[in-house]
Amino acid sequence: MEQAVVITGAAGGIGQTLCQLFKQQGYVVIASDRIEAEGIACDTFVPADLQKLCQVTEYREQVIQTIRGHLPGEELHALINNAAVQIVKSTDDLTVEDWHTTLDVNLVAPFLLTQMLLPELERASGSVVNVASIHAQLTKPGFVCYATSKAALVGLTKSMAIDLGPRIRVNAICPAAVETPMLLAGFEGQQQNLQDLADYHPIKRLAHPMEIAEAAGFLISGKSSFMTGEVLNICGGITARLHDPA
Repeated sequence: MEQAVVITGAAGGIGQTLCQLFKQQGYVVIASDRIEAEGIACDTFVPADLQKLCQVTEYREQVIQTIRGHLPGEELHALINNAAVQIVKSTDDLTVEDWHTTLDVNLVAPFLLTQMLLPELERASGSVVNVASIHAQLTKPGFVCYATSKAALVGLTKSMAIDLGPRIRVNAICPAAVETPMLLAGFEGQQQNLQDLADYHPIKRLAHPMEIAEAAGFLISGKSSFMTGEVLNICGGITARLHDPA
């Protein structure tokens, strides 16, 4: 039977690369995002607003039923929770709405999708990969909401891996800066700042989206069959670096 993978946040730079890689590897790719982007390599696109999915039971059930209707059977080999929102504000400026949006999309939606697709994942002895962030461990001013949500996602990964035991595997990836179109657009006209960001990583460059996708590919493959509750830092050495003032 064909193996299916569900990928959220499929319209973004990492998401599109995830779809491309798994499509090339012969998976049935079910892609999801709020709005469909041109050129997503998938068999099916399922539009989904993840905050609404968290808040409206009928909508959540509708999205899940749509996903199930596109599975090539009753099994799901992998769920990749890649979608995220990043609200950059200081502690003084964050609102309750900012927190609800961030936690719904970055934390609650991955839990609910895993919970509701658990029967299909279990039938396939499948895997969940949560795309967290280096901000789960190391952060900077303005990222209070985002860093908190990603740290919680790492905690969710470990907790669900233990709770679900041998039924499915649950792992996470924590990338540092990735060379996506969104990141590059944010540095338009600021080439030196972009270079400084790259140089901040000991490897002296940004990650390529395909490097993140290939890590996810490893985690859902049989090559990682003894791995669950693990967190892979794909960070160019940044977590090992000591930053002294001089």
